[in-house]
Amino acid sequence: MSASAEATVLITHEVGLHARPSVKFTKLAKTFAAEVEVALAANGPWFDAKSIVKVMAAKAPKGTLLHIRAKGDGAGEAVVALAELVRRDFDESGDHARTA
Repeated sequence: MSASAEATVLITHEVGLHARPSVKFTKLAKTFAAEVEVALAANGPWFDAKSIVKVMAAKAPKGTLLHIRAKGDGAGEAVVALAELVRRDFDESGDHARTA
């Protein structure tokens, strides 16, 4: 039986899941063997979290609940790592204010 995991996390980054945050998110997702998907609603539609084009196309603004799910090897670790990245503001806390 294949491992699976899910999490829901609030996007608090000022620009939401835009260019830089999307790149960081997909780069991290690609480090896991598990199939990783994200959605803006609990019932989908779900899209590939390893695709920068699909993640950026979601245009998830600040305040969006991001649903993350994974299945396969490392599913739990992938979901935890991605949820933590979002909770940490994509490791950019304050960066967007300084560059604006």
